[in-house]
Amino acid sequence: MIGVIVFPGSNCDHDCYHVLKHVMGASVRFVWHKERELPAGTEAAVLPGGFAYGDYLRTGAIARLSSVMAAVERFADKGGPVIGICNGFQVLVEAGLLPGALLRNSGMKFICRDVFLRVENAGTPFTNSFRQGAVLRMPIAHGEGNYFLEGPALKTLNENNQVAFRYSTAGGGITPEANPNGSLENIAGITNRQGNVLGMMPHPERSAEAVLGNTDGRLIFESLFAWLRTKTSRG
Repeated sequence: MIGVIVFPGSNCDHDCYHVLKHVMGASVRFVWHKERELPAGTEAAVLPGGFAYGDYLRTGAIARLSSVMAAVERFADKGGPVIGICNGFQVLVEAGLLPGALLRNSGMKFICRDVFLRVENAGTPFTNSFRQGAVLRMPIAHGEGNYFLEGPALKTLNENNQVAFRYSTAGGGITPEANPNGSLENIAGITNRQGNVLGMMPHPERSAEAVLGNTDGRLIFESLFAWLRTKTSRG
């Protein structure tokens, strides 16, 4: 069963639920922010996009104090897969489950358009269905997606192969022009050191069905379910 965490202000929760249940065929439950435990049998947790608590104070800063985040942290500490999409990425960073910070876009404007991503690490629970270096197309919709991390920590992030995706050209080039928001080193998605927590600004749930004109995002979810099946067979 997959738990979709819902905060006041979440607006991509139903999108994630739809893809997980009706496209991927999984058992899914919404998990309200006041819950102190994840439902029994939870195999993965999804923190969707939106504007948790209205993005007051700072994106994700209030949501990290929700009761449910302590349960998410315990789940992640035990190796459970957690994915934060857009605002969910911001919440995971504020909660300390992922390093760095997400700042205002370099142009100080909200951006909503398709971008290209290059897969930097195809060995995570969320990227194992991709080939290394594959280029994907996904939509972004954010005002604070400018990823930042200070020098030594950035060096560690790269050395540990924690960068999952970078903004790229259609041909896979990592260029300033391909960077929509000013993110350091074109970083679009990262994992924790163990690889079981992923944060990404692009929206795979909005690019997971042919009716939407793009199915690149579906492979994120296919990767997760393939990893869960492997884990079950080993366990």
